[in-house]
Amino acid sequence: MGNLINENGLRLDGRKPDEMRNIVAKAGILKNADGSGYFEFGNTKAIAGVFGPRPIPKFLEEKERSVLTTIYYMAPFSTKERTSPTPSRRSREISLVIQRALESVIFLEEFPKTTIDVYIEIIRADASTRCAAINAASIALADAGIPMKDLVASVSVGKVDGTIVLDIAGKEDEEGEVDIPIAYVPRKKEITLLQMDGILTKEELKKAIDLAIKGCEIVYQKQKEALRKKYEEIEIEDLVGDKNGKGY
Repeated sequence: MGNLINENGLRLDGRKPDEMRNIVAKAGILKNADGSGYFEFGNTKAIAGVFGPRPIPKFLEEKERSVLTTIYYMAPFSTKERTSPTPSRRSREISLVIQRALESVIFLEEFPKTTIDVYIEIIRADASTRCAAINAASIALADAGIPMKDLVASVSVGKVDGTIVLDIAGKEDEEGEVDIPIAYVPRKKEITLLQMDGILTKEELKKAIDLAIKGCEIVYQKQKEALRKKYEEIEIEDLVGDKNGKGY
């Protein structure tokens, strides 16, 4: 084997090929947003805020649907070398990719002549940033009460030292043979994003997609748990308020 997977079949961070990094998901963490979400894969951390639906200038509006706008950017301190805060070609491309991955599950026709704006910031980057961004944005949209067919879950898969692996991280992103971010809608069993940097055989691609779907199912459960936890806490606060004579 090469230098990214050792003789015991373990990756640089000690994970097995089909093992994900530690996941943390939270909902409702920004007070000034209509909805917000936080998601991390290990050292990759993303935060998303949703604003809207809200009015949009007439020349930009769609008469029969809302306009979904996604803005993805990386904080200057998110990488070892300081990144520029100005939008780059890469950030604009990823913003569009995220928009395409999300808009098919949103009932945009419910809010004609409006915009739904999703702002996503990567506060720490260690590969798979667009996947973390999609997961945080999906939580934020649900937290904002935007009608959706389902949440969108996303993970990366790739090929490292000839082995198909789940959740690309660190040097695997820089030195691996293949990197594939995938976004998946579990209820519809539908892939809304699949990009590939590198070359795989037909059999390897099938294995990679199957592994990604299993990873997305894990992410999906974490997203639902984050939303459930927020609203369980709200119910507890309401009950406490009622007991103190402050409830409505």
